[in-house]
Amino acid sequence: MRRIAISASFLFLLICAPTVYSQQDDAGARERTRARLAQLLEKLGPEVKIAFRQSQKQPFNYVGSLTTGLVNADSFEVVVSVTAKDTIGFRVYPHYNRGYVNVDRAKDRAALMRLLLRLSDRAFLFWGADETGDIFTGYTFTLESGFPDEAIKIVLRSIVNSDKFIGEMRPFIDGTTAVK
Repeated sequence: MRRIAISASFLFLLICAPTVYSQQDDAGARERTRARLAQLLEKLGPEVKIAFRQSQKQPFNYVGSLTTGLVNADSFEVVVSVTAKDTIGFRVYPHYNRGYVNVDRAKDRAALMRLLLRLSDRAFLFWGADETGDIFTGYTFTLESGFPDEAIKIVLRSIVNSDKFIGEMRPFIDGTTAVK
């Protein structure tokens, strides 16, 4: 009987010890990813005309606003998140007519949602709506193969291209037509 208790204790240590170590290592990895992302955003921000700052509410988020080079949107609010699941997520919220574009306030909700689905198929960045109905475009990187410096640069440079899609949405948002 004593031998079984020792084996069970040993088995418990084998199963639980790597989990505890892994959780501590994940926190350290997330901190390192955040530091590297901060350096990259500081370097690339001026190139893409977005001044990033660390979020006051969520220390693993960086936020910025793109206001230049746009003809249909007022601005794009860019939120870059380092998640606890080894990913970096981009959520880019278009601001139009002094506010977020919200599905529930759209003139033609069904047509707007159909367009978002089609855009997710044909555009580089995917489109979606958050839990409040605010629409965004985004991209998610997994860090399994390392830190994606060049790929992040491509996503940041692509944000301004989403302005044309806001032009396509305008008839469904408020009935106006796109600015060319």
